Amino acid sequence: MIIQSSITRKLESELAPVHLEVVNESHMHSVPVNSETHFKVIVVAAVFHAKRSVARHQMVYKALSGELAEGVHALALHTYTEQEWQEKMGMAPVSPQCLGGSKDDS
Repeated sequence: MIIQSSITRKLESELAPVHLEVVNESHMHSVPVNSETHFKVIVVAAVFHAKRSVARHQMVYKALSGELAEGVHALALHTYTEQEWQEKMGMAPVSPQCLGGSKDDS
């Protein structure tokens, strides 16, 4: 939970979200047990107002550049303004199961 905590701390500091969820979804992928490589991140923040999805994602990537360089393989990003989050009734899409294979699959 070291990386998950780091992600949470950095996003809270950089984006001042009104709602933040950082979910370790590594167990859904072909990685060793207790890995911290795949995360679902839901961020609701005022700083996203009038920004397109790409710009919002770039803000998250910038805040997490260290984690991305050090082993985080995937981020499923869901970035919303408060109004968008209310319109979604506080629900982000469910992540699909990994369809990829393992290095051991031959």
